[in-house]
Amino acid sequence: MTAARDAGLAADDEIITWWGLVIEGYHATQARIQAEIGERFDLAPASFDILIRLVRSPDHRMPMTRLAHEAALSSGGFTKVADRLVAADLIRRHRCDRDRRVTYAELTDHGLDIAKQVRAAGAEILRRRVLAPLGPGDSQWLADAMRALREANGDPQEERGVGRPGAC
Repeated sequence: MTAARDAGLAADDEIITWWGLVIEGYHATQARIQAEIGERFDLAPASFDILIRLVRSPDHRMPMTRLAHEAALSSGGFTKVADRLVAADLIRRHRCDRDRRVTYAELTDHGLDIAKQVRAAGAEILRRRVLAPLGPGDSQWLADAMRALREANGDPQEERGVGRPGAC
């Protein structure tokens, strides 16, 4: 039986309940993760997300428009977060020499050290909050399912190339 046929067999209330449980589980888990990171590092959730994205990026930098888009922040919201991270000496802004429209957010040495600590803490928290209750198989299944949903329902801005400036 195909996934599309299986989906057609679910009753209206049942499928709405399934999705509600996904959302509730995500929010409950994310709230615990954010609270623990906030306590340990005095970081707002958006700052945590930005540091994680930068520490995992080549050369620990990303174009600011792409970073804002991936972190689901408006340009104004991202600017405020970036200003706080610059003031805390966690990131610096770096202009692209070849395209003046592009500005990168780049981890400072201090920011790289903190981002590595935050990544390790985040992984430890995820092991307790996600991997322990679900186990490796269901955790992988959940990641695969969310990847499939992201691909099936992709962001229309990504399809138009928003947040993907050329390399510098």
